[in-house]
Amino acid sequence: MCNPTKTQAEKLQPGDEWIADFDLRSFTKEIRELGNKLEKEQGPDDVRHLNKIVGWSNICFLTGFLTMGFGINPISIFALSTWTFSRWTMIAHHTCHGGYDKCHPNKKRWNRFKFAIGSSWRRICDWFDWMMPEAWNVEHNNRHHYNLSELEDPDLVENNLSELREMKIPLVLKYVYVAVAAATWKWLYYSPNTYKELKLAKWRREGKKIPEGVVPSDAVTIKTLLFDTCAFYTLTEFFTVVVGPYLLLHFFVLPMPLIFVGQYLGNSDMYMNAVKNLFLADILTNLHGFVAVVTNHAGDDMYRFRAGCRPFSGSFYLRQVLASVDYPYGSDLNDFMHGWLNYQIEHHMWPNLSM
Repeated sequence: MCNPTKTQAEKLQPGDEWIADFDLRSFTKEIRELGNKLEKEQGPDDVRHLNKIVGWSNICFLTGFLTMGFGINPISIFALSTWTFSRWTMIAHHTCHGGYDKCHPNKKRWNRFKFAIGSSWRRICDWFDWMMPEAWNVEHNNRHHYNLSELEDPDLVENNLSELREMKIPLVLKYVYVAVAAATWKWLYYSPNTYKELKLAKWRREGKKIPEGVVPSDAVTIKTLLFDTCAFYTLTEFFTVVVGPYLLLHFFVLPMPLIFVGQYLGNSDMYMNAVKNLFLADILTNLHGFVAVVTNHAGDDMYRFRAGCRPFSGSFYLRQVLASVDYPYGSDLNDFMHGWLNYQIEHHMWPNLSM
C-alpha cells in the first residue's frame, strides 16, 4: 500500500495520490526517534500532571456528591458525569496503557499490572465503571490498538453499526436509534463486548476451538444476551461479575449516607434525589464519552484495512495517522473535557506515554 508499483500508482483513487511519493522509510525512522525521545523525557512533570488531573476529578466527585441530594440539578449531574468520564478516559486509560509504569514512584498502584485489576476492591478504588478493567485492557489496549480499522478491531464503528444501516426504517428513526445508543452505549454495548473479548482471549490462550457459527468479530451487546445466544458467557454471569456490582454500589449504595443526612435535615427526598441525579449523570457521561471516543476513528476520510500488519512497523505507524482523528488542543481545561483523547493520533503512535 505504501510503496506501490507503477501499475498500482496509476490505479490510485482521487485523494490517494500522495501514496505514490510517500517515503515510508524516512517516516518510520522519524516516528521511532521521536517516540524514543518522548519516552526518555517522562518523569516528575508527568506525575505532577497526573496528580493535578486526579485532583480535578476528585473535585468533580465532591461537588456532585455534596449537591446530589438537593433536588435534580444540573450542577450535580455535570459534576458526577465529568467525574466518571475523567476516571476512565484520562486516569485509567493512560495508566492501563503503562503511561506511568516508569515515571511514577508508587509502583504498587500506578502500574498497568496493578491498577484497577486483581480484585473487586482495586476495581472500586481505582476505576469503577460499567466495564470490567481486565476486559477493557484486552479489548482496547490489545485488540483495538493493534488491529486499528481492521475487521478484527472490536471498535470498528461501521462494522458495529452494519445492522442499523441495513434496517428498513426511515432515516429519522436511525438518528433516534443512534441518539439512544449514545446515551446508553457503555452498558448496552461496550461492557458486554469488552467482556466477550476477555473471554475470547482466554479461549485462544487455552487453544479452545471457537464453536461453529460463532463469528469472533461480531459484537456482543445487551440485545445479544437478552434475545440471542451468546457462546462466551451467560447473562447471569455478566450481571454478577461485570455490571451488577457497579449498578448496585454506584447508584444505590453510594448515596446511602444521604438517608441519614435527610433525616437530620428533615428532607426525606435526599436519597432518591441523589439516585436520580446519578442515573441522569450516567446518561450524560455516556453522551460525553460517545462524542469524545467514537469520533476518534469515524469519518468519511478515515481509511479501512483488509489485512493486519506488524506492530510498530512503518505500515503500523502510518495506519495510526490514516485511521485516527485529532481535535484542537492546548489548554488543560480543553484537553480535560476531551478526556485527552484529542491527541488520538499521537496516542496511537505511542500508547505507552502519559497524558
